[in-house]
Amino acid sequence: MGIRRKLYFAGLLLFVIMTTAVAGYRILGGPDVTMLQAVYMAVITFAGIGYEEIISTAHNPSLRAFNTLVIVCGWLAMIYIVSSVTAFLVEGEITDIFRRRKMQKLINELKYHYIVCGLGDTGRHAVEELEKTHTPYVVVESHEDNIKKFRDPLGGGSDAFDKMLYVIGDATDDAVLDQAGLKRAKGIIAALANDKDNLVITVMVRQQNEQVRIVARCTDPKYAERMTKAGANSTVSPNRIGGMRMASEVLRPHVVSFLDLMLKEQSKTLRLEEIDVGKSSPWVGKTIQNLAIKNRFGVLVLAVKSDVEIRGARFHVNPPPDHRLAAGEVVIVMGDVSEIRKARLEAQHDEAFMLAAQD
Repeated sequence: MGIRRKLYFAGLLLFVIMTTAVAGYRILGGPDVTMLQAVYMAVITFAGIGYEEIISTAHNPSLRAFNTLVIVCGWLAMIYIVSSVTAFLVEGEITDIFRRRKMQKLINELKYHYIVCGLGDTGRHAVEELEKTHTPYVVVESHEDNIKKFRDPLGGGSDAFDKMLYVIGDATDDAVLDQAGLKRAKGIIAALANDKDNLVITVMVRQQNEQVRIVARCTDPKYAERMTKAGANSTVSPNRIGGMRMASEVLRPHVVSFLDLMLKEQSKTLRLEEIDVGKSSPWVGKTIQNLAIKNRFGVLVLAVKSDVEIRGARFHVNPPPDHRLAAGEVVIVMGDVSEIRKARLEAQHDEAFMLAAQD
């Protein structure tokens, strides 16, 4: 029997004993016993306080035997109730301590993961996308109630987020971000409701990790430039994105429907992704035709971003089959997340990254 069920049973047991005791005192005590006297007698007998009997049992053997039974049952019930409550408090705290330690251990083992600061209206959607694409991440949230609401929105449990890793604390505190593995992280999403807090996170993160990619939520346009100067790689305005989305719904509804198919369809994980071609990548020096990316992975190459401008542009849309990939280029592809993952593992040829991705 679970602890909560034991508590429910203990409460029911207490109610039954008290109700039976009150009824017994009224029936066996005679017509002169009032309800208040019977309740008072049941309480002092059950609690073992030892006050003077207001319903005398001296000349009533049946009532005395019943009173003895109430005392014995009362003490047994009290022992059971106290033990159940103690188990609920102690085991609950111990379980929570072990759960947090286990979670922190898993976080400490993460590499190349993403940290989402804030699980509000913006952060929750970022987490859903990271979960769908099987990307390792850690949530930093100041209120654990928000975590519980997100993981269990309807009270019925959510299998997808049962293993979600999170840290409870203020995301503007560098110690909290250290718990989330800032130095080993690949990216940070600052999605707090306050622009000033996101600016603080940006400054602090950039001071501790020069390589991590920072994306900050920004509702006030005047903070966007400040965040960029502070080290943010990109700022996102929910209002601007919402306005563009509404205009797109009017101008190009079929394109929007296609994008929704990628992002909203639960049964599909079709995405636009990017694959970095590093210096040690086996893709360096090979053409797109030789790699046969579409045939081997079912992934469509949409564009290639180069460090050097070619014909006045860094992005080469719909590159020709004879395009030879160079170190530092980024291949923009579209396809199923699992297949893109396989192509990325082959292209990056980074042992540490491969081990982290396989885990």
